Amino acid sequence: MRDIRVAVVGAGPAGIYASDILAGEHPGARVDLFDRLPAPYGLVRYGVAPDHPRIKEIIKALRRVLSRNEIRFIGNVHYGTDLTLADLRRHYDAVIFSTGARADRPLDIPGIDLPGSYGAADFVSWYDGHPDVPRTWPLEAESVAVLGAGNVALDIARMLAKPADEQLTTEISGNVYQGLAMNRATDVHVFARRGPAQIKSSPMEFRELSHSPSVDVIVHPEGFEIDEASQKAINSTKSVKLVVDTMMRYMDKEPTGAPHRIHLHLCQAPVAVLGTDRVEGLRTERTELVGDGTVRTTGEFTDWPVQAVYRAVGYLSSHLADLPFDHHAGVVPNDAGRVLDADWMVVDAAYVTGWVKRGPIGLIGHTKSDAAETISSLLADLPGLRPPEVTDPDAILEHLSATGVDYTTWAEWERLDAHEIALGAAQGRERVKVVPREDMIRAGRG
Repeated sequence: MRDIRVAVVGAGPAGIYASDILAGEHPGARVDLFDRLPAPYGLVRYGVAPDHPRIKEIIKALRRVLSRNEIRFIGNVHYGTDLTLADLRRHYDAVIFSTGARADRPLDIPGIDLPGSYGAADFVSWYDGHPDVPRTWPLEAESVAVLGAGNVALDIARMLAKPADEQLTTEISGNVYQGLAMNRATDVHVFARRGPAQIKSSPMEFRELSHSPSVDVIVHPEGFEIDEASQKAINSTKSVKLVVDTMMRYMDKEPTGAPHRIHLHLCQAPVAVLGTDRVEGLRTERTELVGDGTVRTTGEFTDWPVQAVYRAVGYLSSHLADLPFDHHAGVVPNDAGRVLDADWMVVDAAYVTGWVKRGPIGLIGHTKSDAAETISSLLADLPGLRPPEVTDPDAILEHLSATGVDYTTWAEWERLDAHEIALGAAQGRERVKVVPREDMIRAGRG
Protein backbone atom coordinates (compact mmCIF):
# COMPACT_ATOMS: atom_id res chain seq x y z
CA MET A 1 0.00 0.00 0.00
CA ARG A 2 1.30 3.43 -0.94
CA ASP A 3 1.97 6.27 1.43
CA ILE A 4 -1.08 8.48 2.00
CA ARG A 5 -1.95 11.78 3.62
CA VAL A 6 -5.37 12.08 5.24
CA ALA A 7 -7.16 15.10 6.69
CA VAL A 8 -9.42 14.54 9.69
CA VAL A 9 -11.84 17.38 10.49
CA GLY A 10 -12.76 17.37 14.19
CA ALA A 11 -10.28 16.63 16.99
CA GLY A 12 -12.63 15.05 19.51
CA PRO A 13 -12.49 11.36 20.46
CA ALA A 14 -13.98 10.24 17.12
CA GLY A 15 -11.34 12.02 15.06
CA ILE A 16 -8.49 11.07 17.37
CA TYR A 17 -9.45 7.39 17.41
CA ALA A 18 -9.77 7.36 13.62
CA SER A 19 -6.33 8.96 13.29
CA ASP A 20 -4.80 6.44 15.70
CA ILE A 21 -6.33 3.42 13.96
CA LEU A 22 -5.29 4.66 10.52
CA ALA A 23 -1.71 5.33 11.61
CA GLY A 24 -1.54 1.93 13.28
CA GLU A 25 -2.98 -0.09 10.39
CA HIS A 26 -1.22 1.74 7.54
CA PRO A 27 2.43 2.55 8.34
CA GLY A 28 2.65 4.93 5.39
CA ALA A 29 -0.21 7.13 6.60
CA ARG A 30 0.26 10.69 7.82
CA VAL A 31 -2.70 12.49 9.36
CA ASP A 32 -3.46 16.19 9.80
CA LEU A 33 -6.14 16.61 12.46
CA PHE A 34 -8.02 19.92 12.17
CA ASP A 35 -10.29 21.54 14.74
CA ARG A 36 -12.14 24.83 14.83
CA LEU A 37 -10.99 25.39 18.43
CA PRO A 38 -7.40 26.13 19.50
CA ALA A 39 -7.53 23.08 21.80
CA PRO A 40 -8.15 19.39 21.02
CA TYR A 41 -10.42 16.79 22.67
CA GLY A 42 -13.83 18.08 21.58
CA LEU A 43 -16.70 17.08 23.88
CA VAL A 44 -14.34 15.55 26.42
CA ARG A 45 -13.14 19.11 27.12
CA TYR A 46 -16.34 20.98 26.27
CA GLY A 47 -19.18 18.51 26.82
CA VAL A 48 -18.40 16.62 30.03
CA ALA A 49 -19.43 18.21 33.33
CA PRO A 50 -16.42 19.63 35.18
CA ASP A 51 -17.10 17.47 38.27
CA HIS A 52 -16.56 14.28 36.23
CA PRO A 53 -12.78 13.81 36.63
CA ARG A 54 -12.99 10.06 36.04
CA ILE A 55 -14.48 10.53 32.59
CA LYS A 56 -11.87 13.15 31.78
CA GLU A 57 -9.20 10.52 32.44
CA ILE A 58 -9.75 9.55 28.81
CA ILE A 59 -7.79 12.68 27.87
CA LYS A 60 -4.62 10.89 28.95
CA ALA A 61 -5.18 8.23 26.30
CA LEU A 62 -6.13 10.81 23.67
CA ARG A 63 -3.00 12.79 24.47
CA ARG A 64 -0.81 9.78 23.78
CA VAL A 65 -2.39 9.47 20.34
CA LEU A 66 -1.85 13.13 19.50
CA SER A 67 1.78 12.84 20.53
CA ARG A 68 2.43 10.33 17.71
CA ASN A 69 4.80 11.57 15.01
CA GLU A 70 2.41 10.45 12.28
CA ILE A 71 -0.37 12.77 13.54
CA ARG A 72 -0.29 16.58 13.37
CA PHE A 73 -2.81 18.73 15.25
CA ILE A 74 -3.84 21.98 13.54
CA GLY A 75 -6.29 24.03 15.60
CA ASN A 76 -8.29 27.25 15.26
CA VAL A 77 -9.29 26.30 11.69
CA HIS A 78 -12.96 26.44 10.73
CA TYR A 79 -13.98 24.00 8.02
CA GLY A 80 -16.20 25.67 5.43
CA THR A 81 -14.68 29.09 6.03
CA ASP A 82 -10.92 28.71 6.49
CA LEU A 83 -10.76 25.48 4.49
CA THR A 84 -13.11 24.03 1.88
CA LEU A 85 -13.56 20.48 0.71
CA ALA A 86 -11.81 21.43 -2.53
CA ASP A 87 -8.81 22.71 -0.53
CA LEU A 88 -8.58 19.46 1.40
CA ARG A 89 -8.92 17.25 -1.65
CA ARG A 90 -6.09 19.17 -3.33
CA HIS A 91 -3.76 18.42 -0.42
CA TYR A 92 -4.88 14.98 0.82
CA ASP A 93 -5.71 11.51 -0.48
CA ALA A 94 -8.88 11.39 1.64
CA VAL A 95 -10.87 13.43 4.15
CA ILE A 96 -12.59 12.10 7.27
CA PHE A 97 -15.21 14.26 8.99
CA SER A 98 -15.64 13.71 12.74
CA THR A 99 -17.33 16.96 13.74
CA GLY A 100 -19.66 15.45 16.33
CA ALA A 101 -22.93 17.01 17.44
CA ARG A 102 -23.24 20.10 19.61
CA ALA A 103 -26.57 21.64 18.56
CA ASP A 104 -29.75 20.88 20.51
CA ARG A 105 -32.38 18.63 18.98
CA PRO A 106 -35.58 20.70 18.79
CA LEU A 107 -38.65 19.97 20.94
CA ASP A 108 -41.81 21.05 19.16
CA ILE A 109 -44.18 22.05 21.97
CA PRO A 110 -45.94 25.38 22.58
CA GLY A 111 -43.89 27.96 24.46
CA ILE A 112 -40.53 26.25 23.99
CA ASP A 113 -39.04 29.48 22.61
CA LEU A 114 -40.07 31.67 25.55
CA PRO A 115 -37.32 33.56 27.39
CA GLY A 116 -36.17 31.29 30.19
CA SER A 117 -36.32 28.18 28.01
CA TYR A 118 -32.85 26.89 27.12
CA GLY A 119 -31.15 24.15 25.17
CA ALA A 120 -28.88 21.76 27.04
CA ALA A 121 -25.98 22.20 24.61
CA ASP A 122 -25.80 25.95 25.22
CA PHE A 123 -25.78 25.58 29.01
CA VAL A 124 -23.20 22.78 28.91
CA SER A 125 -20.98 24.92 26.66
CA TRP A 126 -21.26 27.79 29.15
CA TYR A 127 -20.32 25.82 32.27
CA ASP A 128 -17.56 24.02 30.35
CA GLY A 129 -15.96 27.31 29.33
CA HIS A 130 -16.48 27.07 25.57
CA PRO A 131 -14.85 30.14 23.96
CA ASP A 132 -17.70 30.78 21.51
CA VAL A 133 -20.59 31.24 23.97
CA PRO A 134 -21.48 34.21 26.23
CA ARG A 135 -19.55 34.53 29.48
CA THR A 136 -22.68 34.93 31.63
CA TRP A 137 -25.77 32.80 32.19
CA PRO A 138 -29.10 33.87 33.77
CA LEU A 139 -29.64 31.80 36.92
CA GLU A 140 -32.50 33.67 38.63
CA ALA A 141 -35.03 30.79 38.68
CA GLU A 142 -35.72 29.15 42.04
CA SER A 143 -37.62 26.21 40.52
CA VAL A 144 -36.27 24.69 37.30
CA ALA A 145 -37.47 21.96 34.93
CA VAL A 146 -35.08 19.68 33.04
CA LEU A 147 -36.71 17.79 30.17
CA GLY A 148 -35.12 14.40 29.62
CA ALA A 149 -33.32 11.99 31.94
CA GLY A 150 -30.19 11.00 30.04
CA ASN A 151 -26.62 11.70 31.14
CA VAL A 152 -26.67 15.30 29.92
CA ALA A 153 -29.97 16.00 31.71
CA LEU A 154 -28.59 14.66 34.98
CA ASP A 155 -25.37 16.65 34.53
CA ILE A 156 -27.47 19.80 34.17
CA ALA A 157 -29.59 18.96 37.20
CA ARG A 158 -26.49 18.36 39.30
CA MET A 159 -24.79 21.57 38.14
CA LEU A 160 -27.92 23.59 38.94
CA ALA A 161 -28.39 22.02 42.37
CA LYS A 162 -24.83 21.84 43.65
CA PRO A 163 -23.49 24.99 45.41
CA ALA A 164 -20.78 26.88 43.51
CA ASP A 165 -18.19 26.45 46.27
CA GLU A 166 -18.35 22.67 45.81
CA GLN A 167 -17.21 23.21 42.21
CA LEU A 168 -13.97 24.86 43.29
CA THR A 169 -12.24 21.48 43.22
CA THR A 170 -12.88 21.34 39.45
CA GLU A 171 -11.44 23.18 36.45
CA ILE A 172 -14.29 25.71 36.09
CA SER A 173 -13.20 29.17 35.06
CA GLY A 174 -13.74 32.29 37.14
CA ASN A 175 -16.73 33.51 35.15
CA VAL A 176 -18.53 30.16 35.56
CA TYR A 177 -17.90 30.14 39.31
CA GLN A 178 -19.22 33.68 39.61
CA GLY A 179 -22.32 32.74 37.64
CA LEU A 180 -23.01 29.61 39.70
CA ALA A 181 -22.49 31.60 42.90
CA MET A 182 -25.48 33.75 41.88
CA ASN A 183 -27.66 30.70 41.14
CA ARG A 184 -30.97 30.89 43.02
CA ALA A 185 -32.25 27.40 42.20
CA THR A 186 -33.46 25.35 45.17
CA ASP A 187 -35.57 22.76 43.34
CA VAL A 188 -34.63 21.07 40.07
CA HIS A 189 -37.35 18.89 38.55
CA VAL A 190 -36.22 16.22 36.05
CA PHE A 191 -38.98 14.83 33.80
CA ALA A 192 -38.74 11.45 32.06
CA ARG A 193 -41.34 10.35 29.48
CA ARG A 194 -41.05 6.68 30.39
CA GLY A 195 -40.44 4.50 33.43
CA PRO A 196 -37.34 3.71 35.50
CA ALA A 197 -36.08 0.85 33.29
CA GLN A 198 -36.21 2.98 30.12
CA ILE A 199 -34.04 5.86 31.34
CA LYS A 200 -30.91 6.22 29.19
CA SER A 201 -28.45 7.51 31.76
CA SER A 202 -25.59 5.53 33.26
CA PRO A 203 -25.57 4.10 36.80
CA MET A 204 -22.69 6.42 37.68
CA GLU A 205 -24.73 9.49 36.73
CA PHE A 206 -27.52 8.43 39.05
CA ARG A 207 -25.21 7.71 41.94
CA GLU A 208 -23.48 11.06 41.57
CA LEU A 209 -26.73 12.98 41.98
CA SER A 210 -26.49 12.43 45.75
CA HIS A 211 -22.76 13.08 46.19
CA SER A 212 -23.32 16.64 47.41
CA PRO A 213 -24.28 17.01 51.10
CA SER A 214 -26.27 20.08 50.04
CA VAL A 215 -28.62 18.12 47.75
CA ASP A 216 -31.48 15.72 48.50
CA VAL A 217 -32.55 13.44 45.63
CA ILE A 218 -36.29 12.74 45.62
CA VAL A 219 -37.74 10.10 43.29
CA HIS A 220 -41.50 10.60 43.20
CA PRO A 221 -43.38 7.28 43.31
CA GLU A 222 -45.98 8.35 40.73
CA GLY A 223 -44.92 6.80 37.45
CA PHE A 224 -42.50 4.31 39.00
CA GLU A 225 -43.84 1.46 36.87
CA ILE A 226 -42.23 -1.88 36.02
CA ASP A 227 -43.96 -3.64 33.13
CA GLU A 228 -43.00 -6.92 31.48
CA ALA A 229 -40.46 -5.31 29.17
CA SER A 230 -39.00 -3.35 32.09
CA GLN A 231 -38.52 -6.47 34.18
CA LYS A 232 -36.87 -8.22 31.26
CA ALA A 233 -34.46 -5.30 30.85
CA ILE A 234 -33.68 -5.30 34.57
CA ASN A 235 -32.99 -9.05 34.54
CA SER A 236 -30.84 -9.02 31.42
CA THR A 237 -28.93 -5.72 31.55
CA LYS A 238 -26.67 -4.92 34.49
CA SER A 239 -26.65 -1.15 33.90
CA VAL A 240 -30.47 -1.01 33.88
CA LYS A 241 -30.63 -2.99 37.13
CA LEU A 242 -28.11 -0.66 38.77
CA VAL A 243 -30.07 2.45 37.71
CA VAL A 244 -33.37 1.03 38.99
CA ASP A 245 -31.76 -0.13 42.25
CA THR A 246 -30.32 3.35 42.80
CA MET A 247 -33.71 4.93 42.19
CA MET A 248 -35.32 2.58 44.70
CA ARG A 249 -32.72 3.52 47.32
CA TYR A 250 -33.52 7.18 46.74
CA MET A 251 -37.23 6.42 47.18
CA ASP A 252 -36.59 4.65 50.48
CA LYS A 253 -34.35 7.38 51.87
CA GLU A 254 -35.83 10.15 53.99
CA PRO A 255 -34.93 13.70 52.87
CA THR A 256 -32.25 15.27 55.06
CA GLY A 257 -33.58 18.81 54.81
CA ALA A 258 -30.74 19.85 52.50
CA PRO A 259 -31.14 23.33 50.98
CA HIS A 260 -31.32 21.99 47.41
CA ARG A 261 -33.42 19.22 45.94
CA ILE A 262 -33.38 17.22 42.69
CA HIS A 263 -36.81 15.74 41.93
CA LEU A 264 -37.21 12.89 39.45
CA HIS A 265 -40.66 12.57 37.86
CA LEU A 266 -41.26 9.41 35.80
CA CYS A 267 -43.89 8.84 33.10
CA GLN A 268 -44.39 12.57 32.59
CA ALA A 269 -44.23 13.92 29.03
CA PRO A 270 -43.81 17.69 28.50
CA VAL A 271 -46.60 19.12 26.36
CA ALA A 272 -46.25 22.92 26.80
CA VAL A 273 -44.06 25.58 28.36
CA LEU A 274 -46.35 28.08 30.05
CA GLY A 275 -46.03 31.86 30.18
CA THR A 276 -46.68 35.05 28.29
CA ASP A 277 -43.46 37.04 28.21
CA ARG A 278 -41.22 34.41 29.80
CA VAL A 279 -41.36 30.94 31.35
CA GLU A 280 -43.89 30.73 34.18
CA GLY A 281 -44.53 26.99 34.26
CA LEU A 282 -44.45 23.61 32.54
CA ARG A 283 -47.40 21.41 31.60
CA THR A 284 -46.87 17.65 31.44
CA GLU A 285 -49.11 14.73 30.55
CA ARG A 286 -48.92 11.50 32.51
CA THR A 287 -47.99 8.46 30.45
CA GLU A 288 -48.30 4.78 31.22
CA LEU A 289 -46.28 1.78 30.09
CA VAL A 290 -48.03 -0.60 27.71
CA GLY A 291 -45.96 -3.74 28.25
CA ASP A 292 -43.28 -3.44 25.59
CA GLY A 293 -41.26 -0.56 27.07
CA THR A 294 -43.20 2.12 25.19
CA VAL A 295 -45.84 4.41 26.68
CA ARG A 296 -49.23 5.85 25.82
CA THR A 297 -50.73 9.11 26.95
CA THR A 298 -53.50 9.23 29.55
CA GLY A 299 -55.04 12.68 29.16
CA GLU A 300 -54.07 13.59 32.73
CA PHE A 301 -52.20 16.92 32.84
CA THR A 302 -50.18 18.65 35.57
CA ASP A 303 -48.92 22.23 35.65
CA TRP A 304 -45.62 22.78 37.42
CA PRO A 305 -44.69 26.30 38.64
CA VAL A 306 -41.15 26.62 37.29
CA GLN A 307 -39.32 29.74 36.08
CA ALA A 308 -36.84 28.09 33.73
CA VAL A 309 -36.84 25.07 31.42
CA TYR A 310 -33.82 23.18 30.07
CA ARG A 311 -34.46 20.71 27.26
CA ALA A 312 -32.02 17.81 27.16
CA VAL A 313 -33.69 15.65 24.54
CA GLY A 314 -30.63 14.96 22.43
CA TYR A 315 -27.89 16.59 20.40
CA LEU A 316 -27.89 17.20 16.66
CA SER A 317 -25.05 17.42 14.16
CA SER A 318 -24.77 20.46 11.90
CA HIS A 319 -24.77 20.52 8.11
CA LEU A 320 -21.21 20.63 6.78
CA ALA A 321 -20.37 22.74 3.72
CA ASP A 322 -20.16 20.82 0.42
CA LEU A 323 -21.45 17.59 1.96
CA PRO A 324 -24.92 15.99 1.76
CA PHE A 325 -26.91 15.99 4.99
CA ASP A 326 -29.94 14.14 6.33
CA HIS A 327 -31.68 16.90 8.30
CA HIS A 328 -34.20 14.52 9.86
CA ALA A 329 -31.65 12.05 11.22
CA GLY A 330 -29.02 14.75 11.76
CA VAL A 331 -26.23 12.79 10.07
CA VAL A 332 -24.20 12.74 6.87
CA PRO A 333 -25.63 9.88 4.74
CA ASN A 334 -23.04 7.11 4.58
CA ASP A 335 -22.37 3.45 4.01
CA ALA A 336 -19.90 2.08 6.57
CA GLY A 337 -18.40 5.57 6.81
CA ARG A 338 -18.31 6.29 3.06
CA VAL A 339 -20.20 9.53 2.36
CA LEU A 340 -23.19 9.08 0.01
CA ASP A 341 -24.68 11.80 -2.21
CA ALA A 342 -28.38 12.50 -2.86
CA ASP A 343 -28.50 9.57 -5.32
CA TRP A 344 -26.89 7.23 -2.74
CA MET A 345 -23.68 7.15 -4.74
CA VAL A 346 -20.34 7.16 -2.94
CA VAL A 347 -18.67 10.57 -2.76
CA ASP A 348 -15.05 10.16 -3.76
CA ALA A 349 -12.49 10.20 -0.90
CA ALA A 350 -14.93 11.53 1.72
CA TYR A 351 -15.66 9.65 4.97
CA VAL A 352 -17.38 10.22 8.31
CA THR A 353 -17.03 8.79 11.80
CA GLY A 354 -18.53 9.46 15.23
CA TRP A 355 -21.84 11.19 15.89
CA VAL A 356 -21.97 12.92 12.51
CA LYS A 357 -21.93 9.39 11.07
CA ARG A 358 -24.29 7.46 13.36
CA GLY A 359 -26.12 10.12 15.41
CA PRO A 360 -25.52 11.21 19.03
CA ILE A 361 -25.89 7.80 20.65
CA GLY A 362 -23.51 5.69 22.67
CA LEU A 363 -20.72 6.54 25.06
CA ILE A 364 -17.18 7.61 24.20
CA GLY A 365 -16.01 4.00 24.15
CA HIS A 366 -18.41 3.15 21.31
CA THR A 367 -16.51 5.59 19.12
CA LYS A 368 -13.54 3.23 18.71
CA SER A 369 -15.47 0.51 16.88
CA ASP A 370 -17.18 3.17 14.79
CA ALA A 371 -13.81 4.62 13.75
CA ALA A 372 -12.46 1.15 12.98
CA GLU A 373 -15.28 0.57 10.49
CA THR A 374 -14.61 3.88 8.72
CA ILE A 375 -10.86 3.25 8.51
CA SER A 376 -11.53 -0.23 7.14
CA SER A 377 -13.61 1.33 4.37
CA LEU A 378 -10.93 3.91 3.58
CA LEU A 379 -8.16 1.33 3.36
CA ALA A 380 -10.30 -0.92 1.16
CA ASP A 381 -10.86 2.05 -1.18
CA LEU A 382 -7.20 3.07 -1.21
CA PRO A 383 -6.26 1.51 -4.59
CA GLY A 384 -8.90 3.66 -6.28
CA LEU A 385 -8.19 6.94 -4.49
CA ARG A 386 -6.59 9.66 -6.58
CA PRO A 387 -3.33 11.04 -5.11
CA PRO A 388 -3.47 14.73 -4.15
CA GLU A 389 -2.28 17.48 -6.47
CA VAL A 390 -0.07 18.96 -3.75
CA THR A 391 2.39 16.57 -2.11
CA ASP A 392 4.34 18.90 0.20
CA PRO A 393 2.93 18.31 3.74
CA ASP A 394 3.68 21.90 4.77
CA ALA A 395 1.82 23.38 1.81
CA ILE A 396 -1.46 23.31 3.74
CA LEU A 397 0.11 25.42 6.49
CA GLU A 398 1.39 27.88 3.92
CA HIS A 399 -2.10 28.03 2.42
CA LEU A 400 -3.64 28.80 5.82
CA SER A 401 -1.06 31.50 6.56
CA ALA A 402 -1.52 33.05 3.12
CA THR A 403 -5.28 33.33 3.67
CA GLY A 404 -4.88 34.88 7.12
CA VAL A 405 -5.84 31.87 9.26
CA ASP A 406 -4.21 32.07 12.70
CA TYR A 407 -3.87 28.33 13.18
CA THR A 408 -2.50 26.70 16.32
CA THR A 409 -0.19 23.69 16.73
CA TRP A 410 0.27 20.78 19.11
CA ALA A 411 3.24 22.53 20.72
CA GLU A 412 1.05 25.55 21.38
CA TRP A 413 -1.64 23.36 22.94
CA GLU A 414 0.99 21.85 25.24
CA ARG A 415 1.96 25.34 26.42
CA LEU A 416 -1.72 26.27 26.94
CA ASP A 417 -2.21 23.00 28.82
CA ALA A 418 0.74 23.79 31.09
CA HIS A 419 -0.58 27.33 31.61
CA GLU A 420 -4.01 26.06 32.74
CA ILE A 421 -2.37 23.58 35.11
CA ALA A 422 -0.26 26.39 36.57
CA LEU A 423 -3.38 28.53 37.08
CA GLY A 424 -4.95 25.63 38.94
CA ALA A 425 -1.89 25.00 41.10
CA ALA A 426 -2.02 28.61 42.30
CA GLN A 427 -5.54 27.90 43.62
CA GLY A 428 -4.93 24.37 44.91
CA ARG A 429 -6.70 22.83 41.91
CA GLU A 430 -5.60 20.55 39.09
CA ARG A 431 -6.48 23.10 36.40
CA VAL A 432 -8.35 26.33 35.68
CA LYS A 433 -9.68 26.51 32.17
CA VAL A 434 -8.87 29.53 29.97
CA VAL A 435 -12.04 30.64 28.18
CA PRO A 436 -11.53 33.49 25.65
CA ARG A 437 -10.19 32.24 22.33
CA GLU A 438 -7.63 35.03 22.07
CA ASP A 439 -6.34 34.24 25.58
CA MET A 440 -6.03 30.56 24.66
CA ILE A 441 -3.95 31.43 21.61
CA ARG A 442 -1.84 33.93 23.54
CA ALA A 443 -1.09 31.42 26.31
CA GLY A 444 -0.15 28.81 23.72
CA ARG A 445 2.44 31.16 22.31
CA GLY A 446 3.99 31.94 25.64
